[in-house]
Amino acid sequence: MANRYTPKNILITGAAGFIASHVCNRLIRNYPDYKIIVLDKLDYCSSLKNLNPSRSSPNFKFIKGDIASADLVHFILQTESIDTIMHFAAQTHVDNSFGNSFEFTKNNIYGTHVLLEACKVTGQIKRFIHVSTDEVYGETDEDAVVGNHEASQLLPTNPYSATKAGAEMLVMAYGRSYGLPVITTRGNNVYGANQFPEKLIPKFILLAMNGKPLPIHGDGSNVRSYLYCEDVAEAFEVILHRGEVGHVYNIGTKKERRVIDVARDICRLFNLDPDTQIKFVDNRPFNDQRYFLDDQKLKSLGWSEKITWEEGLKKTMEWYVSNPDWWGDVSGALLPHPRMLMVPGIERQFNAPDTCSSDSTSVTNKFSQSRMLVPAPKNNLPSQKPSLKFLIYGRTGWIGGLLGKICEKQGIPFEYGKGRLEQRSQLLTDIQTIKPTHVFNAAGVTGRPNVDWCETHKPETIRTNVVGTLTLADICREHDLLMINYATGCIFEYDATHPLGTGIGFKEEDKPNFTGSFYSKTKAMVEELLREFDNVCTLRVRMPISSDLSNPRNFITKITRYNKVVDIPNSMTILDELLPISVEMAKRNLRGIWNFTNPGVVSHNEILQMYKDYIDPNFNWVNFTLEEQAKVIVAPRSNNELDASKLKEEFPEILSIKDSLIKYVFQPNMKSFNGGLSK
Repeated sequence: MANRYTPKNILITGAAGFIASHVCNRLIRNYPDYKIIVLDKLDYCSSLKNLNPSRSSPNFKFIKGDIASADLVHFILQTESIDTIMHFAAQTHVDNSFGNSFEFTKNNIYGTHVLLEACKVTGQIKRFIHVSTDEVYGETDEDAVVGNHEASQLLPTNPYSATKAGAEMLVMAYGRSYGLPVITTRGNNVYGANQFPEKLIPKFILLAMNGKPLPIHGDGSNVRSYLYCEDVAEAFEVILHRGEVGHVYNIGTKKERRVIDVARDICRLFNLDPDTQIKFVDNRPFNDQRYFLDDQKLKSLGWSEKITWEEGLKKTMEWYVSNPDWWGDVSGALLPHPRMLMVPGIERQFNAPDTCSSDSTSVTNKFSQSRMLVPAPKNNLPSQKPSLKFLIYGRTGWIGGLLGKICEKQGIPFEYGKGRLEQRSQLLTDIQTIKPTHVFNAAGVTGRPNVDWCETHKPETIRTNVVGTLTLADICREHDLLMINYATGCIFEYDATHPLGTGIGFKEEDKPNFTGSFYSKTKAMVEELLREFDNVCTLRVRMPISSDLSNPRNFITKITRYNKVVDIPNSMTILDELLPISVEMAKRNLRGIWNFTNPGVVSHNEILQMYKDYIDPNFNWVNFTLEEQAKVIVAPRSNNELDASKLKEEFPEILSIKDSLIKYVFQPNMKSFNGGLSK
């Protein structure tokens, strides 16, 4: 395996499109030291909204332009000191290539040639990753048990795949003739959020949402392999860092599906009868029966597919149900044969909103007179409402207040609950008046100023933490509402099965073992009871930290003010990173128990050393033992490591606890805590 490659300044072409936007957003989140430059002409199937997660990041820059402009490409490479190119920009829709093939030659071959020539002239590129397609191999035999490997012959069968094969030949030639450090990828079909609905899966989802027929070319027996977008983004992350120059990597899956089966799966999600909903239409001029890849080479670099078809399709459906107008008027793309209507080369205006003009009618408006269909109850999804509205309990609390700010930033309507949790009639009034789509419970008793208070106020603690939480969960269940419940991970302590320093954390299914404080007893009790409620998403928060170092509830603020501190590694929650993820969890209708902490552990001393390094070089502290601590506190404190792999699998972009502390807490505070003098 090659040595790990670390880029500095990456140019990603076509990153306002589908796959590249997921790759860009992932790199921006995971690698704050990388500078990411996006070059995109904002064609009909791209949108700046796809890059919303990245646009406010200091290491992100967007340039509107065409890769076919040699002067522009040269200028960007030189002025931005580009050392790495990830070349995604291309026309990709096969149907369009039958009716407008010259545009494909211009974009896919000539545009790639311009990039390669600029790389040759500047002589500064250390990696050129060219993104191709599985279609360059042509059709795979129906009875083949081994997929096409990277050395297989290229036999493209349509204008689109022919241009991609032609571009590959140029890339290979520049690698051999001029020593350009090239890597080529060939991928299966990709699906997921924010894909333009000319592609099969989003097209079928939008049609199914509105009760329209699902058109299938031919008899639907064509076989395709589908990868979820986040798995593919991770594959590019692996190839960027571990891929070997001069090599080709297939990005594929061995899990194949017929087009007719994809349509049936989508019908089932929306409780539609496939026999009446599916419509067979004329086939393409040539429609390859099967594409099948051998993905072993990429797996040897450490990548593997993580998202199952059922899970990925459900996530994709939920995104389109929540964002039906993301692409504006897509009525032309939803036709059985749309190639002459969605013409490549029609660009979006950079300064205009990413929607169609006001005199266009969006697809959802066209269908507004018909009944909007929602996923079937058997898929454990609540009835989807046309828009989000959150009801939040805990207005005066730290997390509750931050949730309101997140909703304001994301444009999500919300209201704070007025009722007390233990008063059922008041909660009913809130829900009937506000009519929320989701309920967030950030209310609870933690103690004033700390959990020692709960030892002498047990009835009050039970009333809120147990009775109130259960009452709210029960009312939400009656009204078919998902409740996001901010709980605690302070219900465990290191033991013989989960020893300190071993990295073996408590999992979601583990039973609480810490009963040292009455506060923890009540939280463990209510968590166990909430397991009986299938409408609750329990988030185990631990030692919460935020970038607001003046907040007395902030764990960092607390320990910097103590006379002495213990030094024990613990799992912790960086609210700046994870609270927005809890909102996303609500949008995805996730349920069950989740360890809601950043992966890994960090000790008191490690945090205080970061504080000294980033904030106050004159800061010093003194340690004491647990035995010494016990003499100055009433109730023992929980120390543990929670296994965050479940959360990391759902949200791969989550940073480790130490990286998150630096990115979200200490780096943003350097300037303000140094009197504004840092440059």
